[in-house]
Amino acid sequence: MSLVLVVNSGSSSLKYQLVDAASGEALASGLVERIGREGGHARHRHEGPENDSLGSTWDAAVDVPDHFAAFDVMLEGFAAHGPSLEQYPPVAVGHRVVQGGARFFEPTVITPLVKINIDELSSLAPLHNPANLEGIEAAQRAFPDVPHVAVFDTAFHQTMPPAAYTYAIDRDVAAKHRIRRYGFHGTSHRYVSRAAAEFLGRPLEELDQIVLHLGNGASACAVAGGRSVDTSMGMTPLEGLVMGTRSGDLDPAILLHLQRRAGLDVDGVDELLNRRSGILGLGGHADMRDLVDAAEAGEERAALALEVYAHRLKAYIGAYLAQLGGVDVISFTAGVGENSAPVRAAALAGLERLGIELDAERNAARSGETRVISTDASPVTVLVVPTDEELEIARQTLEAVSA
Repeated sequence: MSLVLVVNSGSSSLKYQLVDAASGEALASGLVERIGREGGHARHRHEGPENDSLGSTWDAAVDVPDHFAAFDVMLEGFAAHGPSLEQYPPVAVGHRVVQGGARFFEPTVITPLVKINIDELSSLAPLHNPANLEGIEAAQRAFPDVPHVAVFDTAFHQTMPPAAYTYAIDRDVAAKHRIRRYGFHGTSHRYVSRAAAEFLGRPLEELDQIVLHLGNGASACAVAGGRSVDTSMGMTPLEGLVMGTRSGDLDPAILLHLQRRAGLDVDGVDELLNRRSGILGLGGHADMRDLVDAAEAGEERAALALEVYAHRLKAYIGAYLAQLGGVDVISFTAGVGENSAPVRAAALAGLERLGIELDAERNAARSGETRVISTDASPVTVLVVPTDEELEIARQTLEAVSA
């Protein structure tokens, strides 16, 4: 087996999955929550291979003061509930790292210099990169004899042309402070665009695609021949689509207005736009399922929030149709994209003259598999493609250590 341990280390959590990168099979997965806080909790699920523990889940209250303790808990889960890491040792550890700046455009074997760079880029992702680095340090202590690879959320978007990633501000100021569009969700956009081509049996290089990653965080990506040429998130994950709690695109003067007239300081504006906006701020619900239910029950604010969400989505679909000069495939993915038929329908309503014809029955059908939801006559194929960022990280990690 080509086993890779995939690690996603957050500020207070550790997600992990043991993946066979060749077959795509997940042998185990887990989550350690509330690192550095009271009430730590761990969950470890043994997916396989076959033995008495197959399919079992271990839940436990744990004390996890830091990421090193979280890795100890993870190792306990493997040792006590399987699979045994002695029988199924990973050949490498793949780490999700959010911000790679303009320096990292491919999966990168982690060296002391790479860690210095990840730390130095923390100013661009202060909530993410420090936690990613803590996870790397803890993982290297737990697995000192295998290579560790950083897979950057931003790397897929390094193929964007300057016209797409450049902001129209003073160029010297922008250069000094590294202000440009970086984009995020790159592992998901890459995985889905490739999976869509494979599903359709068409060469990736021949397809122009729009990928809509719609979860609590949401982003759109224009993909030409397998290369990202534009994306909705910018220097940070705040720009672009309306999200669960984030505002997305906003007139920059609103920030000045809030500071001058509402008395908000920088932290107050940050809190408002990142945690109290989006569909939560508009409709009172951060979960799209709750928002749709409320809108269908007649709540006007929920209905408006859903309309704003779809309006912004439609605007980006139109923009990327223009940027690509036409599109072959539109794919919906992530929690909302894969599961919310009303959102998909609202986003594509009225686009028939652009060659996008949704089949209502196919769209309404629930499935965990990749599927077509457009009509047979639709010039543009519309898909639902379940994303698998862990598998994508595992594959990229294996490529990096095999090069």
